[in-house]
Amino acid sequence: MERRTMGAAGLEVGAVGLGCMPMSWAYTASRRRGEESLRTVHRALDAGVTLLDTADMYGPFTNELLIGRVLKERRAEAFVSTKVGLLAGEQHIVANGRPGYVRRACDASLRRLHTDVIDLYQLHRADPEVPVEETWGAMADLVRAGKVRALGLCAMDVLGGRRSRAGLYDGTVRQLERVQQVFPVSAVQAELSVWSPEALRTLLPWCAARGVGFLAAMPLGNGFLTGTLRPGEGFEPDDLRARHPRFTAEMMAANQPIVAGLRRIARRHGDGVSAAQVALAWTLAQGPHVVPVPGTKRPGWAAENAAAAGVRLAEEDLAEVAGLPPAQGSWD
Repeated sequence: MERRTMGAAGLEVGAVGLGCMPMSWAYTASRRRGEESLRTVHRALDAGVTLLDTADMYGPFTNELLIGRVLKERRAEAFVSTKVGLLAGEQHIVANGRPGYVRRACDASLRRLHTDVIDLYQLHRADPEVPVEETWGAMADLVRAGKVRALGLCAMDVLGGRRSRAGLYDGTVRQLERVQQVFPVSAVQAELSVWSPEALRTLLPWCAARGVGFLAAMPLGNGFLTGTLRPGEGFEPDDLRARHPRFTAEMMAANQPIVAGLRRIARRHGDGVSAAQVALAWTLAQGPHVVPVPGTKRPGWAAENAAAAGVRLAEEDLAEVAGLPPAQGSWD
């Protein structure tokens, strides 16, 4: 797949990025290894990855510090994306979109990342107590000040109970329309994968129609689509998957046909192609403006993910993925 750049900051599309969150946040803390995470980032850059996606709340702060250690040596090779708008406490996460906070948070991120400019600054979540236009205006001022090159928005909608997924991103689209009147949106980040394709309905078309880049979060289904997770193994309490409705033993078993389908396609592409690479190739095939951002903390997986950009799915492959059963969760 041909690589090219998009938007004011030069976001490279047709490639795979690196989601750095698992190195410091949300997944099992006992399996985090700082030096291994550093090797992972270096390995990703060596493999041609340019997009490094982080956030100030991951850790909190420790993820940016880790990425900053790499950027001290290799800033010219990286497209740096970080986020603002969420504060992580001991037992809770709160949004803060006040303009003064946004300005202070940006300066702090620049220090931790050891850089003079952030390529893509994303609003992690809108603050319900602050008009999103005010938050976005403060972020736009950072572009004008030369501290940020472009702005992005993370999709805010969440699935609650048994609510239909049909209009999952309607709220995000309305928010995008509002902030677009203040300052251009260069990228949108939202979940998109073989087992979570909801963004294809409205969010991805919105981006495509406006030349906005799309960062596909969780393109490997929090690890499920790699085929390396087994039903019943369980997760440690601090792992987000311990509370995810698709990661109960029953639902993981029920969703195995999805992984089996990805493996069948991988076998057709040769011994060196994995189910994970097929899942990433499917994400890339959803549009020339789509950049999958799989999270990992292992050097070998980072290299494998990067190589997925070279896997080209045929029409029969895409049709087979389309025919796979939809993912089940405990809300179903």
